[in-house]
Amino acid sequence: MKEIERAVKSRYGAIAESGLSNENRGINRVAQAFGYTAEELAAIPSEANLGLSCGNPTAYANLHEGETVVDLGCGGGLDVFLASAKVGQTGRAIGIDMTPEMIERARHNAERGIDGKPYANVEFHLATIDKLPLEDASVDCVISNCVINLAPDKRAVFREIARVLKPGGRMAVSDIALKQKLPAEVGADVIAYVGCIAGAIEIEDYRQGLAEAGFEHVEIIDTGSDLNVYSKAESVSSLPVAESSCCSSSKDTRLSDLLSRYNVNDYAASVRVYAVKPD
Repeated sequence: MKEIERAVKSRYGAIAESGLSNENRGINRVAQAFGYTAEELAAIPSEANLGLSCGNPTAYANLHEGETVVDLGCGGGLDVFLASAKVGQTGRAIGIDMTPEMIERARHNAERGIDGKPYANVEFHLATIDKLPLEDASVDCVISNCVINLAPDKRAVFREIARVLKPGGRMAVSDIALKQKLPAEVGADVIAYVGCIAGAIEIEDYRQGLAEAGFEHVEIIDTGSDLNVYSKAESVSSLPVAESSCCSSSKDTRLSDLLSRYNVNDYAASVRVYAVKPD
């Protein structure tokens, strides 16, 4: 677990310091391939989008004015900033990330804001997503984007989500899950884990883990998105982010070699996860 955590921090710390932004056409194209609109991307700080998404959780989280929403693995703040507009000034949008460089980047983005106007209803905390620095039953909605697959103890994450949610609260998550077991050489590779592949669990295990944490009305939907979009998108293959975007491999020769022999779409899927904590 420690080796995985160190590898994740190292890779995503490097991405945070890379200077990438959605002003790059390749980064923008990845986000749009997974459901973000051009209008949404134009409405947030450009450096909040790092091309690490596998969905758009704010699109189906059904956020309302005055709610408190928490983003697990917030990165540069992409989904936090989109959520902040939906919950308004009477609500709160909170980002959690275990990578110091990501938190620094997110806070910088919040201070810079849009058109020089800082965000007043967002905050960011350095923490792991299995130990949230939040009170019990304090959150209306938990979102996450291609991050839970990176957590070594996913059931602990599910329990933490259930703990911080208010009764009747919900989770709306975009993630990578497996349709079938990975080939042994891929499943055992740390670089494949950091690339959001080897750490993913099978869809039914995901469903069972949420049920064991006490969630109801669990929905896990395969979106059918092409996970090869990271390497196909123009201008992404030459960027440092391509090393560790979900399921990408263009700059890591070991992972590139592994995935050249297997079509990731045969084994993994971008999924939309929705579940409710009972009243």
